[in-house]
Amino acid sequence: MAEFQLLIANKNYSSWSFRPWLLLKKLEIPFEETLVMLKSEDFSKQVEQFSPAGKVPVLVEGDEGDVAIWDSLAIMEYVAEAHPEAWPQEREARALARSVSAEMHSGFMGIRNQLPMNCRAESRQVAFDDVCQKDIERIQAIWTECRLRYGQTGPWLFGDFTIADAMFAPFDLWYYLSW
Repeated sequence: MAEFQLLIANKNYSSWSFRPWLLLKKLEIPFEETLVMLKSEDFSKQVEQFSPAGKVPVLVEGDEGDVAIWDSLAIMEYVAEAHPEAWPQEREARALARSVSAEMHSGFMGIRNQLPMNCRAESRQVAFDDVCQKDIERIQAIWTECRLRYGQTGPWLFGDFTIADAMFAPFDLWYYLSW
């Protein structure tokens, strides 16, 4: 039986739905995926029973929906309480991983405005404004720092796959697909 139910929008277009989905998949944590169509007539009815914010993603635990978490980073923090491998084990690395994850969660408005998630887009040509270009450079600096400090222990930002990798995955996909 699945440990969790995850209500999400289409992962091709909803980076916030994609992030906790990816974490659960990569850590092999059992969950039931419930796709909620953003523009459907019953979207509000499906989501608002679990989320007072009326948005996805929502992580539900318990047969009666006893616990519901409706923010991507909050979902991943909740998962990490039961699955500490979701964060780096070393305290200093964990602090940096939390900082860069929170930065992704609350920042990078230039990227959000100019590079909306679309995994199906091919050969998209976008002329970046200065704000977006600075965001891209900041993300590259984060990746460089993490890989220089922790790359010797594995292929991910902090060696092993963590919440930080899930937080940056949508941008990583865009970056990979655009070159």
